[in-house]
Amino acid sequence: MKTKRTAVTRALWRFTSAIGVAAIAAFGVTESHAADDKTSITIGYAVSKSGPNAGGADMTVTPNYELWVNEVNEAGGIKLPDGSQLPIEVVEYDDRSSAEEVVRAVERLATQDEVDFILPPWGTGFNLAVAPLMAKFGYPHLAGAAVTDKAPEFVERWDTSFWFMGGGGDYTSALADILVQARDAGTINNKVAMISVADGFGIDLVNAARPDLEAAGMEIAYDKAFPPQTSDFATILNEAEATGADSFIAFSYPPHTFALTKQAQVANYSPPVFYLGVGAGFPVYSDISSGKMEGVMSLGGIDPNNELNAAYRAKHQEVIGRAPDYWGSVLIYASLQMLQQAIERVGLDRAAVTEELSTGTFETVLGTTKLEDNQLRDIWWTGQWQDGTFVAVAPGDRAGAGSVVLPKPGWQ
Repeated sequence: MKTKRTAVTRALWRFTSAIGVAAIAAFGVTESHAADDKTSITIGYAVSKSGPNAGGADMTVTPNYELWVNEVNEAGGIKLPDGSQLPIEVVEYDDRSSAEEVVRAVERLATQDEVDFILPPWGTGFNLAVAPLMAKFGYPHLAGAAVTDKAPEFVERWDTSFWFMGGGGDYTSALADILVQARDAGTINNKVAMISVADGFGIDLVNAARPDLEAAGMEIAYDKAFPPQTSDFATILNEAEATGADSFIAFSYPPHTFALTKQAQVANYSPPVFYLGVGAGFPVYSDISSGKMEGVMSLGGIDPNNELNAAYRAKHQEVIGRAPDYWGSVLIYASLQMLQQAIERVGLDRAAVTEELSTGTFETVLGTTKLEDNQLRDIWWTGQWQDGTFVAVAPGDRAGAGSVVLPKPGWQ
């Protein structure tokens, strides 16, 4: 792994040289010492810069870290309660898409680099892997790219943890409602073909989907898990099609999502409902699908008429050079704005920052934002590609929601 301590390597990054050593609460170093001696606030993180998770991390997590640091440092840094203003310095590691590496990196950030704050990795499994360490060393854990129904339990176990993406049951119950409405309208039949990646994300989603679909009276005609390294889905798609199910659901990561799309097009497999996992809400999905993404559904979505979101997306395009995704990106950025505002209110004491994040109210790209039991709940659960935009369609009764359009058009 390489540590990146950079002064001017990219236009986005304007870091000052590191002098201060962050206090680790467990070791008893005080905030006053840090405030007196520091010339920067050190922010550390380990993300997947290489390996199969790199695509997802590079779309949803890393660009928002860069955007936030750029904006903070352009403004002169974070203002502390004592009147000082310190720029951010970044200590960055590549976790190589390895759970073992991300754990080692986070431990090193805490015990050797002694950074002031640690930002989370990408992916449900990796956030679960580092959660005990973040709690052990007293770092607020802003899990912005993790879906888990056990968030309430994890908050009880690790009270420094915060969860921004909801649980699998939130997404699958919203999807089940959509399928029931389409079935009752005679648009689709009662059968569902479902596949899931054998990883934290896929396991959480499929475990929630089974009871939700069964309670909705849907027949699960196909239910298959696949290893994370899978790239050939021809057999799976053929088996799913053979069931005669009108609804195909895949709880997949970006490499699988992209492969499923391309291989479904080759096989001309285009059921009325085609629902994919992470990656379907990426702007690049338009290219992956050769512009034939109309009607594809996935997690997340946006309200195209939301002015705060539109301004955020424009800034992301300007600074990063490409658009953010249509799901997790804005949640990640909102979590960083909350962290900054908490630091501005209470300083660098991590326990105080954690308390402020848990109880405070913040102004973010989501609007006025307040967590419920360390969880963000007012978010979009289902989106659908409509006329070139990944439009949020559930919860359907939330202001700004679009209407589901089924059946999905064919690929041709």
